Amino acid sequence: MSSLADFQNEIYLAGLGEVLPGFPTDLTRLEALAERRLSAAAFGYVAGAAGSEATARANREAFERWRIVPRMLRDVAERDLSVEVLGTAMPAPVLLAPVGVQSIFHPDGELAVARAAASTGLTMVLSTAASYSMEDVAAANGESGSRWYQLYWPKDRELAASFLERAKAAGYTALVVTLDTFTLAWRPRDLDQAYLPFLRGIGVANYFSDPVFQKAVGGPVTDANRDTALLHWVANFGDASLTWDDLAFLREHWDGPIALKGIQHPDDGRRAVDAGMDGIIVSNHGGRQVDGAIGSLDALPGVVAAVGDQAAVLFDSGVRTGSDVAKALALGAKAVLVARPYAYGLALGGEAGVRHVLRCLQAELELTMTLAGVTRPAELGPEFMVPAP
Repeated sequence: MSSLADFQNEIYLAGLGEVLPGFPTDLTRLEALAERRLSAAAFGYVAGAAGSEATARANREAFERWRIVPRMLRDVAERDLSVEVLGTAMPAPVLLAPVGVQSIFHPDGELAVARAAASTGLTMVLSTAASYSMEDVAAANGESGSRWYQLYWPKDRELAASFLERAKAAGYTALVVTLDTFTLAWRPRDLDQAYLPFLRGIGVANYFSDPVFQKAVGGPVTDANRDTALLHWVANFGDASLTWDDLAFLREHWDGPIALKGIQHPDDGRRAVDAGMDGIIVSNHGGRQVDGAIGSLDALPGVVAAVGDQAAVLFDSGVRTGSDVAKALALGAKAVLVARPYAYGLALGGEAGVRHVLRCLQAELELTMTLAGVTRPAELGPEFMVPAP
């Protein structure tokens, strides 16, 4: 059986021919390199967070507060990182989180990411705020690709239903509904650059290609009605009036698994279960929404305890390394979503950069688990973790 960790052997063997990796294998170095490559506006958009960025820092600090306790002599010769989450088989408990407007990092944007995800077998979660339509991204991901669709729930219910219908038809098998971004937070890096890509027609492909949206703006979007289309996007992006009762709408229009993204309080986890949701993603949007909020990893154990086995609990926010993934799994997550690292990989090398990041992440995760004394994600538990001194 092939090992995800074999990637390190490939690197060492290539070194015999004086061939070095094209990108850093320490994924924490990617951000600084991406800053040199991207415009100030594009880098600020991906790296920035809300307000003073205290929540983004809290996400990383939460990982630093935990230490892995390796166990010895446990027969780790055969490893298997594969899992099934919300009906989707995965080679490792790692997904590509929804990241919008990816064409500001690389011209191929989501198309490159879709191809890289397919080549590694990992599941891509496509953002509503994509630079390319969900159909074009599905084509790039291929028939064998694994993809979920993330919904930014618009005010227009007919438009929301159309998004879901299109996603189902394009082979997206699970729905991720982001709850924490019905309006954009105060983001100084973007404000200082006066930069909101959507107003420049970037990240609105799913809207502009939608028949319901087009009907509302007088037909297909062209130069003649582009301003009208952008104003219609502004008017419909998010719905601040949504409540738990509105989740019934999703069940009426989506017959697959549904996960709610943005849960941070145990009571909200319980309400998600009561509403019949299949999954929960513990997330604070990478610190991009509420400044001074709880670190995502700090929120994870409480939500896991509240939900139990009644729904799959996934995790994102602050993940940078394979050991970060292992820590989140040990604290109860069934799978982990990664975002900024692959976005930086996209900026540095397009599809090849994304693939490199994904292979590094999986290899490091497998090696971390193996050296900690476990062979499968389900074997990781709180007993492998202690608070840092």
